[in-house]
Amino acid sequence: MSGPDLAERTIDLDDPQYYFNRELSWLRFNDRVLHEAFDERTPLLERLKFLAIFSSNLDEFFMVRVAGIMEQIQADAHPQNPDALTPKQQLAAIREHLADKVLQQHQLFEHELRPALMDHGVCLLAYGQLNRQQQSYLKDFFERHIFPVLTPLSVDPAHPFPRMSNLSLNLAVRVRDPETGIEKFARIKVPNSLPRFVGLPEDLCHHQGRSCLWLGVPLEQVMAENLDYLFPGMAIEGSHVFRITRDADFTVREDEGDDLLLAIEQEISKRRLEGSVCRLEIRGSMPVDLRQGIQQELQVSDSEIYEVDGLLDLEDLFFFASLPLPEIQDQPWKAVTPPRLKPVIDLESGDRGSLTEQAPDIFAVLRQGDVMMHHPYESFPESVEEFISQAAHDPDVLAIKITLYRTSGDSPIVKALIRAAENRKQVVALVELKARFDEENNIVWAKQLEDAGVHVVYGVVGLKTHTKTMLVVREERNHIRRYVHIGTGNYNPKTARLYTDLG
Repeated sequence: MSGPDLAERTIDLDDPQYYFNRELSWLRFNDRVLHEAFDERTPLLERLKFLAIFSSNLDEFFMVRVAGIMEQIQADAHPQNPDALTPKQQLAAIREHLADKVLQQHQLFEHELRPALMDHGVCLLAYGQLNRQQQSYLKDFFERHIFPVLTPLSVDPAHPFPRMSNLSLNLAVRVRDPETGIEKFARIKVPNSLPRFVGLPEDLCHHQGRSCLWLGVPLEQVMAENLDYLFPGMAIEGSHVFRITRDADFTVREDEGDDLLLAIEQEISKRRLEGSVCRLEIRGSMPVDLRQGIQQELQVSDSEIYEVDGLLDLEDLFFFASLPLPEIQDQPWKAVTPPRLKPVIDLESGDRGSLTEQAPDIFAVLRQGDVMMHHPYESFPESVEEFISQAAHDPDVLAIKITLYRTSGDSPIVKALIRAAENRKQVVALVELKARFDEENNIVWAKQLEDAGVHVVYGVVGLKTHTKTMLVVREERNHIRRYVHIGTGNYNPKTARLYTDLG
């Protein structure tokens, strides 16, 4: 095509054909996670992890994105999307896409990965596959450990349909009074305070004439087989598992609240029970009338119901990744220390007979030039953690300032900040309270930091602070020198071992 022809040709950037829908694009990203579970080159326990990640990702997708689209429909909103899909069209496309993918996920687990686990001595069985001795053990286990935790809630004119928490797994139980013939419905929550999979002791870990490394059944099946403890004198007509997902996204009107911390704490408490239900997962074997009754009480449409033939909530498959089976796991990665931060031997210690390696003076290293780290290939503890640890103990450091978006449950970073404050340094931490689904963790850490004397700033009104930066102010020869860390990853030692980031 000649130059004049190109000049005459124009592209209409408002044409929807040039744009991907945001939600459908995200689903294709999650498809790639599922693909890793299908890839036979991936070690077996890692394939289970990818199934679990696929499920966990979908939970958040429904809690935030699907719930947001449903809110638009309920408000009769008509946002102008570049791809021209209306909210109703988006929901329909999401449903069509996921119906097939969720089916593939469960078929992969039930027909391929679950049998493969048995080949390696990991026997996740149905209750009916257990022998009499194994069932007797679980009956006793139920009576001693599970029964005291359970609270069945019946539904009748005097007892309204119970409120159910977000992502809760439940048993819908139908019971009948043998004298009157009256049927009642009851709901029992599968307690998340107990392990999802109930393992048997070593002397009972055998199946079909072979011993197993681990043998157990899902917790909900142990409950379902012992319902007579919960409904004495009643005839058990049946029990069926279901799971709900609620709208968990919330908006805090920062301009109207005097206390952002209090406002977010209040919204977190609402997230578990008050968000509208945006997904109902059931087993395909649930009777139609029971399904319709739950559907009516939860106010969900047919398009929001997902039938699953198999185990609900496959995120719990993470449990099996902890089993001692290195032959079907990825080999653990040991990060290397950046060359300029490698341990050195202190030759000036005086005692040549007890020379030991120790981390170099990181400030002296940085005065010679910047250091680039590539995590997880290069060690986070021996670079970033060492930087803040030395700053916390260095008598010449005057101040430490840091932004915290997400950190781990037992964070060395937070502990170092507390030590720095105890060492009378000026410590400031900007803690982003609006880090989605980490708000509660961040509130806990923020309060601990405040209790230690750290100055905590709770984000910036109207903005979400996603930066990962740290500033150390140090006095050197009557001058102030500043040392800075800037990274793409959170100050989180756990994710720093998994995610690829630069710093």
